[in-house]
Amino acid sequence: MRRQFYILLSQKTLSGYTTYGQFWLGYNRSVATDIFSQLKESEKDPSQLMLHLDFMECVDEIPVKIKTICCTLEDYASNCKLIAKELFRTLNLEGQKPDPL
Repeated sequence: MRRQFYILLSQKTLSGYTTYGQFWLGYNRSVATDIFSQLKESEKDPSQLMLHLDFMECVDEIPVKIKTICCTLEDYASNCKLIAKELFRTLNLEGQKPDPL
């Protein structure tokens, strides 16, 4: 079974939540979990927040939602910056390969 991890980006629209992007986190569960656990989640009422980040695991092409966080636009911007920084560090500075065998 091949597992991969990613974060889906979605926002509330008139017809419900719409996914508009994703960050691919790779195949390493501990790295992906570490990155997601650092993200900021708003303490406001989730029904009032428009932005969601879904931590997803895909096993043999079947997606499974692990956790969802809701955030403000400010938290969202910080989270995107953190994800980009952590992926750069993991893939370039620590020498991890994006597709370990």
